[in-house]
Amino acid sequence: MQYLIDAYEAIRDFLELGGPVLQIIGFNILILWILILERLIFFRTGLKTIVQESLQEWESRPERRSWQAHQIRDGILSRARMAADHHLPMIQTLVALCPLLGLMGTVTGMISVFEVMAISGTSNARAMAAGVSRATVPTMAGMVGALSGVFLVTILTRTAKRTTGLLEDEMTMDH
Repeated sequence: MQYLIDAYEAIRDFLELGGPVLQIIGFNILILWILILERLIFFRTGLKTIVQESLQEWESRPERRSWQAHQIRDGILSRARMAADHHLPMIQTLVALCPLLGLMGTVTGMISVFEVMAISGTSNARAMAAGVSRATVPTMAGMVGALSGVFLVTILTRTAKRTTGLLEDEMTMDH
């Protein structure tokens, strides 16, 4: 139990060190990872089901060469692509937002350093250090969030394209 209390206090102290922008970055990263985990779980379970159902729907057609059959095939493929790509644009946006929020934290932290310098000059090093930490911690957090998200969004995007490409290849037009 003491471990949980210590972990909570460490997280609270870290969030206070980075200021209010760090809380926004933390919320952004939380939503980012919830969406990434949802996509990973979906790719392991739901996407496979959609691919199988799409193939069954196509294979059950008696005729596959007419213009109407081509349109039906395109509709089936489009539904599968939409399901595979569902949250990917939002994930990419949240990844791109992380370093921008980190930059906003840098600016707000440096503003507090300049405020201290305007009030007390350069003699109050402790107050200036608090502003510098308020500037650097959100920058670091934004970059860590972006780097972790970039790697996984690349994997998710490639998996979605590969899966829908394989489905398209399997839905042959012959018969």
